[in-house]
Amino acid sequence: MKKFILMFALMVSAFMGANAQIATQNSNALDNIGLGITAGVSTPLDFNSVFPLNTNVGLKFTKDFTPIFGVQLEGIAVLNDNHFSDIKTAVKATNVGLNGTFNLSNMFLGYNGTPRFFEVSAVGGLGWLHTWTTSQNSLTAKTGLDLSFNLTKNRAHSIVLTPAIYWNLHKIDAIQFTKNGAQLAINVSYVYHFKTSNGTHHFKTYDVGAMSSEIDRLKGALDECEKREPKVVEKIIVKTVETNVEKWIVPFEFGKSTLTSEAKFILNQIGEDIIVDVVATASPEGSKEFNQKLSEARAKAVADFLTNRGVRVNSAVGKGVDATSGKTAVVKTIQ
Repeated sequence: MKKFILMFALMVSAFMGANAQIATQNSNALDNIGLGITAGVSTPLDFNSVFPLNTNVGLKFTKDFTPIFGVQLEGIAVLNDNHFSDIKTAVKATNVGLNGTFNLSNMFLGYNGTPRFFEVSAVGGLGWLHTWTTSQNSLTAKTGLDLSFNLTKNRAHSIVLTPAIYWNLHKIDAIQFTKNGAQLAINVSYVYHFKTSNGTHHFKTYDVGAMSSEIDRLKGALDECEKREPKVVEKIIVKTVETNVEKWIVPFEFGKSTLTSEAKFILNQIGEDIIVDVVATASPEGSKEFNQKLSEARAKAVADFLTNRGVRVNSAVGKGVDATSGKTAVVKTIQ
């Protein structure tokens, strides 16, 4: 047993190390919850009297605290009398249990922000059984597996097949797990996962390692640029007319492709009944590859803004470094 516990601890440590760079968004109390219905059959675990099978129906409420750990609140009603009672009412017994869940798929294969189509989870916990014939109450336990088929693109719906054993722990002298009084059950559940505060039906993840690397790279580029030229914002240049071609100069902040309020003001002056070409540039600081991508991003930002306003954009080109125009995009009408 000690060897098994040690091996399990080592596997957990290995998993945590491999996924140390992946972070999940913190969830609120009502995030990552689900509501489902369940139905199935069971038979005594001692197999002394297999038939008739006991049918059961119920409800379950689920809550995931992490992509691996969660809880289930399950209530089921037993409708047959094999090893329960010969009472004539429709419900022979009820069992309410609180179970923990352990997602084995996410534990060993990792979680990438969306559940897989098929996942396996271990489930187990304690419950309270009430038999309606004698009004007898018993402590119970559940051990089993949830075999989940997560449907639709956003995995909002799940069909869950659950083979499990419901143990009757009610003994005179001690609590024992024995086949006497236990039920072997197979249930099928439908669970709907509610959309949560982060805009998904499940946990939102971030690649912290990639984000940190990108931040370090951008910071290094900015530090290098600022050594050569202080950070300034290009001033607005008024509209000019050259040989019947209207031209607008759109400014950008140093090293950025996001439209400023000044840039949007200029672009809002362009009429919707004309056709334009967009040419964007970048100042000489930084690498050639970075400035080329920056100029292309600026051209795209201007083109997208104009297109959304209804202006027809004939072309949008990023020309990389231009020492004369610097941090701008030029919008010209087509003759």
